[in-house]
Parts: sequence; structure tokens; C-alpha cells
Amino acid sequence: MKSKGEGMSKVQTNLTSRRTVYKFKEQNIPDDIIAEALEAASNAPCHKHTHPWRFYSIGNSTRKSLIPCITRLARIKSEKKKSNNVDSDIQRAVSKIISAPVLFAITSKKSPDDDFREKEDYAASVCALHNMVLSFWDNGIGSLWSTGSITRDHETYRILGINPDEQEIIGFVRAGYPLRFQV
Repeated sequence: MKSKGEGMSKVQTNLTSRRTVYKFKEQNIPDDIIAEALEAASNAPCHKHTHPWRFYSIGNSTRKSLIPCITRLARIKSEKKKSNNVDSDIQRAVSKIISAPVLFAITSKKSPDDDFREKEDYAASVCALHNMVLSFWDNGIGSLWSTGSITRDHETYRILGINPDEQEIIGFVRAGYPLRFQV
């Protein structure tokens, strides 16, 4: 077995070096890097070639539409944990969505009549999401996969125009140039 860094392929290096990034520079990601990440995602393995994933780019106006939903959910979470800083907790939650240079919602197709197909499609969709994250990383872009309550809230589905009977939001991916790396 090779020791870390010794003769490792670029793929192996990306797999072992990738870290979740929480804070991003206020710098746009070039469209070609985003397109490359989406292409990597579209080449994820999927049984029966179902390609069950969808990537929804969430722009600024849609993010602003999500603020009431984020505020409501952050308030519930903050009050549940008996926080003394509810307003600060809400502002932090809103900032996570508003300040990310790139924000995607990723969905997986539902198959209500076939539990096994739905499970396989979910696995394939997670592979697609991970391919996106690794492609970003290879281009110096950090990211964070979030499965917070906003990804399960009915209002999020409505605002994003996603039919919850047909697709499940498996997460949001926030991406950007890292402000700093945390190891």
C-alpha cells in the first residue's frame, strides 16, 4: 500500500484531501468550472442508466424567496435548543444560503411503487453529488453538502418548483473558493 502522498494518482489525492469548506471568498466561480462539475455529476454510476438526479441552481432572487422559510426553521431550531441568541442563530442560517457563491439543490427521483429502485436511484444521486463535489475540489473550489431541515420543508419544494411526490431533495451543495481550509 502506498503511503499518503507517495505516488498517489490525482484521483486518489482528491479523494483523500477533500474537506468540507464552511466559509467562502466573495468570488464568483467561472461558468466552465461549474459546467465541468455538472458533467462529472452526470457521469456518476447508475444502475439501469436511470440518471435519477437533478441539479437546481439557486440564484439570488430564489435565495431571497427562501429567507422566510430559513428564518422560520432557524427560529424553531434555536428555540428548541434554548439558545440565548435566537436572532444571531437566524442571521447565521440566512447567511449560509445567501452568501454562498454557488448554491445547488440536488434531487433524486422517487419511485413510490418500487422501493428497491428508489433506493438504487438515491445511491446513484449521492454518487452524482459526490462527483460534483470532487470536481469542484479538483478546481480549487470548496463545498459543503447540507441536509438541514430546509431540504425537507414543504415550502422549499414550493419555492424551488420541485414536486415532492416525484423528487426528493437529498441536499443543498454550497460551493466557492475557500476563505480558509479546515483540516
